[in-house]
This record gives sequence, structure tokens and C-alpha cells, in this order.
Amino acid sequence: MGSRFERYLDYLDQLNDGVEPRFLPVDSTHDGLKGVTVISYENLSDGLSTAFTYGLSLAEHPNWIYGRPELCISVQSDDDRWGLAVGLLAERLRGSCPFSYGNTIGFGQPVTPESTMTTFMAFAPSILEPDDSQVDVSAPGHDGNDIIHLIGMYPIHATEQQFISKHGLEAFWKSDWDMYDTARPPAV
Repeated sequence: MGSRFERYLDYLDQLNDGVEPRFLPVDSTHDGLKGVTVISYENLSDGLSTAFTYGLSLAEHPNWIYGRPELCISVQSDDDRWGLAVGLLAERLRGSCPFSYGNTIGFGQPVTPESTMTTFMAFAPSILEPDDSQVDVSAPGHDGNDIIHLIGMYPIHATEQQFISKHGLEAFWKSDWDMYDTARPPAV
């Protein structure tokens, strides 16, 4: 049965065919909340590196009515800084940012020296089927009381964030961009 965290890990193991993850801790800056853990998997589908957070869903937010989010990022890079950047955003913004589809969140600097991307966009995780993007981590016998919604985080350029702000997420999503390529030029 295990703890909430163990139930979450069991679910991620099912999604990732038992591939052993690495655990990257992010210390807490919030009194009363444990840190965030980045659970990192290398070379999953199509050679992507994928990381999930755990710890965002321990916080409260008024918009989180039917469950709480954890974040997911998949990129064509073996640089841990992508997953750690998402973990830092989850830790620092938990309780204040809803991480809703279409939210764009500036990181404040390029995530890695190999990329000029400084921003992330939240949307459905592209590597998961819609039915796989939520997990019930409720204690046994309390099904449906503790749902985690996995939210995809996509690295984007600052100019793309401005475009989304002006024209909307749908207009950007339909543009010509590779959501996994961290070295791509701006699409707009």
C-alpha cells in the first residue's frame, strides 16, 4: 500500500515500464512543506529525457478543486537542469501559481548554456494519453479523495511567451515548433 509518495512512484513506474529513475532533491523554501523531488528518467520514448515533480501537490491553492498538480517535462536533452528548473518552479511557486493550462512562467534566465529559452508553458503532457495524466494517490479505501493531475511543462522563448499573451495558446500551439527541441530557434 505504501505512502502517498510510494503510490505516486508506483504509478510512474507503470508509465515508464519500470525504468529506474534518479531522484534530484530541491530544498523547501516554505515553512511546513517538505522539499520537491524531481524524478528523472533518461531515454524513454523517442530518446526523450523525462522528469516529474513530487511536492507541488503538497501545497494548497484555491484553484485546485478536483485534484492537485505535479509537473512533467520531456526534452531532447540529457541535461538534468531542465528537470531541476521545473522542480525549482514547482517548489518556489507552489501555493501561488495554479499551473493551469496556458500559464507561462518565466524562469528569469536561460535554463542551460546550450539554450536561450527562459520560459515554460503549462499544458497537457504530450507523452501521456489523457487518461494517464491523472493518478489517484488516495489512501486505501478512500479512492478519489487525492488526485494528482500531471501537467506538461514546455520550454519556450520569451518572444513566444509574448506571442501567447497577445494571441493565445491555441495560435502558438498551431505554429511550427518542436516541443522537445531545447536548442530550436523561436517559432514566432
